[in-house]
Amino acid sequence: MPTTLATLAASHPHPTSTMRPISRVMIAIAALALLVLLFVPIWRIDLTAPQYPEGLYMQIWADHFSGDVEKINGLNHYIGMAHIKDDMFAEFTYLPKVIMALSALGLFAALWRRRIFLVGGLVALSLFSLWALWRMWDWGYKYGHELDPRAAIKVEDMAYQPPLIGHKQLLNFDAWSTPDTGGWVLFAVIALLAGVYFLEVRDLRAKLKAKRALASAKP
Repeated sequence: MPTTLATLAASHPHPTSTMRPISRVMIAIAALALLVLLFVPIWRIDLTAPQYPEGLYMQIWADHFSGDVEKINGLNHYIGMAHIKDDMFAEFTYLPKVIMALSALGLFAALWRRRIFLVGGLVALSLFSLWALWRMWDWGYKYGHELDPRAAIKVEDMAYQPPLIGHKQLLNFDAWSTPDTGGWVLFAVIALLAGVYFLEVRDLRAKLKAKRALASAKP
């Protein structure tokens, strides 16, 4: 079973349980970068069709939608899809607070220096990202399947769930779902913290190896 940073640090406390200064700086940068998600769109959905060659788009921020939302609502009305509005996402009321809490956790890990907080922060951020993707899929499923039976246009056995990531054909529309600026920042932060984690594992193993070698060399 592979040895993890947490088990190594737990079995060999101070001084091997503290992070290197460069790791702490990188964690602090990652934590501050998370705050960017409060000011830029995190995800986007693009739609193109022959009658809309210039395309339509919708951006998802931490607390609201933006873009061609009203035009998309006008089109969706004919096929019975719900009206997109900010208050349909309860997450918009607390997502900014969650982002700030994750950023604070990262800064705490950088200041406290203990490797165990790096592990906790990386796990928390990964779980947050998985939860956000699942929530988007769940919303998209309900949005695309729970249609108004009184809709003007009905296509038997047709659902209009937008793609979670990538491309999907919806009638004569090409739909693309991709990370926006905030999404790429989030993935970059996770990648940076994962890189710090593996560097710290390597550093800790090297310190423990040197410590054992020193101990065995003593008479």
